[in-house]
Amino acid sequence: MDHRKDYAFLSDDPTVESHDENFYSGALSFCRRPYTRDVATLDVAVMGVPYDVSVTNRPGTRFGPRAVRAASSNLAWARAWPSSFDPFQRLKVGDWGDIHIDNGHPEKVPAHIEAAIASVLAKDTATLLIGGDHFTTYPSLKAHVAKHGPLALIQFDAHTDTWKDDGKRIDHGTMFYHAVQQGLIDPDRSIQVGIRTTNDDPMGILIRDAIEVNDTPLSETIAAIRDRVGDSPAYLTFDIDGLDPSCAPGTGTPVVGGLSTHQAMSILRGLHGLNIVGADVVEVSPPYDHAEITALAGATIALELLCIMGSRA
Repeated sequence: MDHRKDYAFLSDDPTVESHDENFYSGALSFCRRPYTRDVATLDVAVMGVPYDVSVTNRPGTRFGPRAVRAASSNLAWARAWPSSFDPFQRLKVGDWGDIHIDNGHPEKVPAHIEAAIASVLAKDTATLLIGGDHFTTYPSLKAHVAKHGPLALIQFDAHTDTWKDDGKRIDHGTMFYHAVQQGLIDPDRSIQVGIRTTNDDPMGILIRDAIEVNDTPLSETIAAIRDRVGDSPAYLTFDIDGLDPSCAPGTGTPVVGGLSTHQAMSILRGLHGLNIVGADVVEVSPPYDHAEITALAGATIALELLCIMGSRA
Protein backbone atom coordinates (compact mmCIF):
# COMPACT_ATOMS: atom_id res chain seq x y z
CA MET A 1 0.00 0.00 0.00
CA ASP A 2 1.23 3.48 -0.84
CA HIS A 3 1.33 5.37 2.46
CA ARG A 4 1.70 8.67 0.65
CA LYS A 5 -1.94 8.74 -0.41
CA ASP A 6 -5.01 9.81 1.53
CA TYR A 7 -6.47 6.38 2.17
CA ALA A 8 -9.99 7.58 3.01
CA PHE A 9 -10.37 9.15 -0.42
CA LEU A 10 -8.06 7.20 -2.70
CA SER A 11 -8.54 3.58 -1.69
CA ASP A 12 -11.57 1.42 -2.31
CA ASP A 13 -10.22 -1.48 -0.25
CA PRO A 14 -11.91 -1.85 3.16
CA THR A 15 -9.78 -4.87 4.08
CA VAL A 16 -6.41 -3.22 4.59
CA GLU A 17 -5.09 -3.39 8.13
CA SER A 18 -4.38 -0.39 10.36
CA HIS A 19 -1.73 1.80 8.77
CA ASP A 20 0.23 4.98 9.30
CA GLU A 21 -0.74 8.38 7.92
CA ASN A 22 -0.22 11.85 9.31
CA PHE A 23 -2.59 12.32 12.24
CA TYR A 24 -3.10 15.98 11.50
CA SER A 25 -4.02 15.94 7.81
CA GLY A 26 -6.23 14.17 5.33
CA ALA A 27 -9.88 13.22 5.25
CA LEU A 28 -11.77 12.84 8.51
CA SER A 29 -12.99 9.30 7.96
CA PHE A 30 -13.21 6.96 10.95
CA CYS A 31 -9.78 5.40 11.48
CA ARG A 32 -8.81 6.23 7.89
CA ARG A 33 -11.37 3.80 6.51
CA PRO A 34 -12.42 4.44 2.90
CA TYR A 35 -15.57 6.47 2.37
CA THR A 36 -18.16 4.34 0.58
CA ARG A 37 -21.87 3.76 0.30
CA ASP A 38 -21.40 0.47 -1.49
CA VAL A 39 -22.31 -1.19 1.78
CA ALA A 40 -22.83 -4.62 0.26
CA THR A 41 -19.02 -4.90 0.25
CA LEU A 42 -18.78 -4.15 3.99
CA ASP A 43 -19.24 -6.02 7.25
CA VAL A 44 -19.67 -2.78 9.22
CA ALA A 45 -20.59 0.72 8.08
CA VAL A 46 -19.62 3.62 10.34
CA MET A 47 -22.38 6.25 10.13
CA GLY A 48 -22.43 9.73 11.63
CA VAL A 49 -25.69 11.11 13.03
CA PRO A 50 -25.09 14.86 13.54
CA TYR A 51 -28.23 15.64 15.54
CA ASP A 52 -28.70 17.54 18.81
CA VAL A 53 -32.18 19.05 18.72
CA SER A 54 -33.50 16.77 21.48
CA VAL A 55 -30.94 17.67 24.15
CA THR A 56 -32.22 18.95 27.50
CA ASN A 57 -29.13 20.93 28.47
CA ARG A 58 -26.03 21.89 26.44
CA PRO A 59 -26.22 21.39 22.66
CA GLY A 60 -23.31 20.73 20.33
CA THR A 61 -23.43 17.01 19.62
CA ARG A 62 -24.17 17.71 15.97
CA PHE A 63 -20.42 18.29 15.79
CA GLY A 64 -19.70 14.97 17.49
CA PRO A 65 -19.23 12.75 14.41
CA ARG A 66 -16.67 15.12 12.90
CA ALA A 67 -14.73 15.41 16.17
CA VAL A 68 -14.70 11.65 16.79
CA ARG A 69 -13.50 11.00 13.24
CA ALA A 70 -10.70 13.54 13.66
CA ALA A 71 -9.61 12.01 16.96
CA SER A 72 -9.71 8.51 15.44
CA SER A 73 -6.83 9.39 13.11
CA ASN A 74 -4.70 9.15 16.24
CA LEU A 75 -5.71 5.49 16.54
CA ALA A 76 -5.46 4.32 12.93
CA TRP A 77 -1.72 3.79 12.67
CA ALA A 78 -1.48 0.50 14.59
CA ARG A 79 -3.58 -2.41 15.84
CA ALA A 80 -5.97 -1.48 18.62
CA TRP A 81 -4.25 -2.01 21.97
CA PRO A 82 -4.27 -4.49 23.68
CA SER A 83 -6.29 -6.51 21.19
CA SER A 84 -4.75 -9.73 19.91
CA PHE A 85 -6.15 -8.96 16.46
CA ASP A 86 -6.69 -6.01 14.15
CA PRO A 87 -10.46 -5.53 13.70
CA PHE A 88 -9.81 -4.14 10.23
CA GLN A 89 -8.30 -7.47 9.18
CA ARG A 90 -11.31 -9.41 10.44
CA LEU A 91 -14.01 -6.96 9.35
CA LYS A 92 -14.50 -4.97 6.17
CA VAL A 93 -15.21 -1.52 7.59
CA GLY A 94 -16.07 1.59 5.62
CA ASP A 95 -17.18 5.09 6.53
CA TRP A 96 -20.65 5.76 5.13
CA GLY A 97 -20.49 9.45 6.02
CA ASP A 98 -23.22 11.38 7.83
CA ILE A 99 -26.97 10.94 7.70
CA HIS A 100 -28.45 14.19 6.41
CA ILE A 101 -30.46 16.00 9.07
CA ASP A 102 -33.03 18.64 8.10
CA ASN A 103 -33.58 20.56 11.33
CA GLY A 104 -36.29 22.60 9.59
CA HIS A 105 -38.53 19.55 9.76
CA PRO A 106 -37.79 18.04 13.19
CA GLU A 107 -40.88 15.84 13.05
CA LYS A 108 -39.39 13.99 10.05
CA VAL A 109 -35.92 13.42 11.50
CA PRO A 110 -36.55 10.16 13.43
CA ALA A 111 -38.03 8.37 10.42
CA HIS A 112 -35.25 9.69 8.20
CA ILE A 113 -32.55 8.34 10.52
CA GLU A 114 -34.34 5.00 10.77
CA ALA A 115 -34.65 4.70 7.00
CA ALA A 116 -30.97 5.46 6.41
CA ILE A 117 -29.88 2.81 8.90
CA ALA A 118 -32.42 0.30 7.54
CA SER A 119 -31.00 0.76 4.04
CA VAL A 120 -27.60 -0.39 5.33
CA LEU A 121 -28.97 -3.29 7.36
CA ALA A 122 -30.89 -4.47 4.29
CA LYS A 123 -27.51 -5.32 2.72
CA ASP A 124 -26.62 -7.53 5.72
CA THR A 125 -24.11 -4.92 6.85
CA ALA A 126 -23.90 -3.96 10.53
CA THR A 127 -23.73 -0.36 11.69
CA LEU A 128 -21.59 1.54 14.15
CA LEU A 129 -23.14 4.96 14.74
CA ILE A 130 -21.40 8.10 15.96
CA GLY A 131 -23.80 10.64 17.42
CA GLY A 132 -25.38 12.99 17.88
CA ASP A 133 -27.46 13.03 21.02
CA HIS A 134 -28.79 9.87 22.60
CA PHE A 135 -32.22 10.09 21.04
CA THR A 136 -30.61 8.86 17.82
CA THR A 137 -30.34 5.39 19.37
CA TYR A 138 -34.14 5.11 19.26
CA PRO A 139 -34.58 5.15 15.46
CA SER A 140 -31.50 2.95 15.22
CA LEU A 141 -33.13 0.42 17.55
CA LYS A 142 -36.28 0.46 15.46
CA ALA A 143 -34.29 -0.31 12.31
CA HIS A 144 -32.33 -3.09 14.02
CA VAL A 145 -35.41 -4.68 15.58
CA ALA A 146 -37.09 -4.78 12.16
CA LYS A 147 -34.18 -6.98 11.05
CA HIS A 148 -33.27 -8.95 14.17
CA GLY A 149 -36.36 -8.90 16.37
CA PRO A 150 -36.45 -7.58 19.97
CA LEU A 151 -32.98 -6.97 21.34
CA ALA A 152 -31.06 -7.01 24.58
CA LEU A 153 -29.72 -3.55 25.43
CA ILE A 154 -26.31 -2.85 26.97
CA GLN A 155 -26.29 0.83 27.94
CA PHE A 156 -23.40 2.80 29.43
CA ASP A 157 -24.80 6.06 30.76
CA ALA A 158 -25.17 8.47 33.64
CA HIS A 159 -28.94 8.49 33.02
CA THR A 160 -31.47 5.72 32.49
CA ASP A 161 -33.31 7.62 29.72
CA THR A 162 -36.52 5.84 30.75
CA TRP A 163 -38.45 8.83 32.03
CA LYS A 164 -42.06 8.96 30.92
CA ASP A 165 -43.40 11.58 28.52
CA ASP A 166 -46.63 12.26 26.64
CA GLY A 167 -45.64 9.92 23.82
CA LYS A 168 -45.07 12.73 21.34
CA ARG A 169 -41.73 14.16 22.40
CA ILE A 170 -38.42 13.79 20.57
CA ASP A 171 -36.29 13.66 23.71
CA HIS A 172 -32.94 12.12 24.63
CA GLY A 173 -34.19 11.22 28.11
CA THR A 174 -37.33 9.25 27.34
CA MET A 175 -36.61 7.08 24.32
CA PHE A 176 -35.82 3.89 26.23
CA TYR A 177 -39.14 4.20 28.06
CA HIS A 178 -40.76 3.97 24.66
CA ALA A 179 -38.37 1.24 23.55
CA VAL A 180 -39.52 -0.95 26.45
CA GLN A 181 -43.19 -0.04 25.99
CA GLN A 182 -43.01 -0.88 22.28
CA GLY A 183 -41.16 -4.15 22.76
CA LEU A 184 -38.01 -3.02 20.97
CA ILE A 185 -35.83 -4.13 23.85
CA ASP A 186 -36.36 -6.97 26.29
CA PRO A 187 -35.81 -5.53 29.79
CA ASP A 188 -35.16 -8.99 31.20
CA ARG A 189 -32.06 -9.21 28.99
CA SER A 190 -30.98 -5.58 29.31
CA ILE A 191 -28.58 -3.76 31.62
CA GLN A 192 -27.58 -0.15 32.28
CA VAL A 193 -24.07 0.54 33.58
CA GLY A 194 -22.79 3.66 35.33
CA ILE A 195 -26.16 5.19 36.23
CA ARG A 196 -25.94 8.00 38.79
CA THR A 197 -29.22 9.93 38.54
CA THR A 198 -32.53 9.17 40.23
CA ASN A 199 -35.28 7.30 38.41
CA ASP A 200 -37.43 5.14 40.66
CA ASP A 201 -38.88 2.97 37.89
CA PRO A 202 -36.19 0.89 36.14
CA MET A 203 -38.88 -0.75 33.94
CA GLY A 204 -37.36 -4.18 34.55
CA ILE A 205 -33.92 -3.25 33.25
CA LEU A 206 -31.06 -4.31 35.52
CA ILE A 207 -29.10 -1.29 36.75
CA ARG A 208 -25.49 -1.53 37.83
CA ASP A 209 -24.94 1.99 39.00
CA ALA A 210 -21.71 3.98 39.22
CA ILE A 211 -21.26 3.22 42.92
CA GLU A 212 -21.37 -0.53 42.27
CA VAL A 213 -18.93 -0.21 39.37
CA ASN A 214 -16.53 1.92 41.40
CA ASP A 215 -16.73 -0.11 44.62
CA THR A 216 -16.40 -3.64 43.22
CA PRO A 217 -13.94 -5.46 40.96
CA LEU A 218 -14.56 -4.75 37.28
CA SER A 219 -14.86 -8.50 36.75
CA GLU A 220 -18.18 -8.38 38.64
CA THR A 221 -19.61 -5.78 36.28
CA ILE A 222 -18.41 -7.77 33.27
CA ALA A 223 -20.02 -10.92 34.69
CA ALA A 224 -23.29 -9.07 35.36
CA ILE A 225 -23.47 -7.90 31.75
CA ARG A 226 -22.59 -11.29 30.31
CA ASP A 227 -25.05 -13.11 32.60
CA ARG A 228 -27.84 -10.68 31.75
CA VAL A 229 -27.37 -10.71 27.98
CA GLY A 230 -26.13 -14.24 27.34
CA ASP A 231 -25.91 -14.96 23.63
CA SER A 232 -28.98 -12.89 22.77
CA PRO A 233 -28.70 -10.44 19.89
CA ALA A 234 -27.76 -7.19 21.61
CA TYR A 235 -27.44 -3.51 20.86
CA LEU A 236 -24.68 -1.68 22.73
CA THR A 237 -25.04 2.05 23.26
CA PHE A 238 -22.36 4.14 24.97
CA ASP A 239 -23.39 7.60 26.10
CA ILE A 240 -20.10 9.41 26.67
CA ASP A 241 -21.54 10.94 29.85
CA GLY A 242 -21.23 7.44 31.31
CA LEU A 243 -17.64 8.56 31.82
CA ASP A 244 -16.81 10.92 34.65
CA PRO A 245 -16.58 14.58 33.53
CA SER A 246 -12.88 14.50 34.37
CA CYS A 247 -12.51 12.02 31.51
CA ALA A 248 -15.22 13.41 29.23
CA PRO A 249 -16.08 17.07 29.86
CA GLY A 250 -17.40 17.56 26.33
CA THR A 251 -20.97 16.41 26.77
CA GLY A 252 -24.34 18.02 27.30
CA THR A 253 -25.40 16.64 30.69
CA PRO A 254 -22.29 15.76 32.70
CA VAL A 255 -22.66 14.05 36.09
CA VAL A 256 -19.77 13.59 38.52
CA GLY A 257 -18.83 10.24 40.00
CA GLY A 258 -18.76 8.28 36.77
CA LEU A 259 -16.53 5.69 35.15
CA SER A 260 -12.93 6.39 34.24
CA THR A 261 -11.80 5.64 30.70
CA HIS A 262 -9.72 2.78 32.14
CA GLN A 263 -12.80 1.24 33.75
CA ALA A 264 -14.93 1.65 30.64
CA MET A 265 -12.33 0.16 28.32
CA SER A 266 -11.66 -2.75 30.69
CA ILE A 267 -15.37 -3.56 30.86
CA LEU A 268 -15.75 -3.37 27.09
CA ARG A 269 -12.78 -5.68 26.57
CA GLY A 270 -14.55 -8.16 28.83
CA LEU A 271 -17.51 -8.28 26.45
CA HIS A 272 -15.69 -9.92 23.55
CA GLY A 273 -17.72 -12.78 22.13
CA LEU A 274 -21.14 -11.29 22.83
CA ASN A 275 -23.59 -11.15 19.94
CA ILE A 276 -23.52 -7.39 19.31
CA VAL A 277 -25.59 -6.72 16.18
CA GLY A 278 -25.42 -2.91 16.36
CA ALA A 279 -23.71 -0.23 18.42
CA ASP A 280 -23.24 3.47 18.87
CA VAL A 281 -21.25 6.13 20.72
CA VAL A 282 -23.28 9.26 21.42
CA GLU A 283 -23.34 12.63 23.19
CA VAL A 284 -19.83 13.87 22.35
CA SER A 285 -20.22 17.67 22.36
CA PRO A 286 -17.02 19.30 21.07
CA PRO A 287 -17.88 22.90 22.14
CA TYR A 288 -17.49 21.76 25.77
CA ASP A 289 -14.46 19.55 25.20
CA HIS A 290 -10.89 20.30 26.31
CA ALA A 291 -7.86 19.22 24.29
CA GLU A 292 -10.11 16.74 22.44
CA ILE A 293 -10.07 14.29 25.37
CA THR A 294 -13.80 13.55 25.04
CA ALA A 295 -13.55 13.05 21.29
CA LEU A 296 -10.55 10.76 21.78
CA ALA A 297 -12.45 8.77 24.40
CA GLY A 298 -15.38 8.43 21.99
CA ALA A 299 -13.12 7.32 19.14
CA THR A 300 -11.31 4.78 21.32
CA ILE A 301 -14.59 3.36 22.59
CA ALA A 302 -15.89 3.11 19.02
CA LEU A 303 -12.76 1.24 17.98
CA GLU A 304 -13.20 -1.16 20.89
CA LEU A 305 -16.80 -1.76 19.77
CA LEU A 306 -15.39 -2.88 16.42
CA CYS A 307 -13.08 -5.23 18.31
CA ILE A 308 -16.11 -6.71 20.10
CA MET A 309 -17.86 -7.20 16.75
CA GLY A 310 -14.69 -8.68 15.26
CA SER A 311 -14.29 -11.10 18.17
CA ARG A 312 -17.05 -13.26 16.66
CA ALA A 313 -15.77 -13.04 13.09
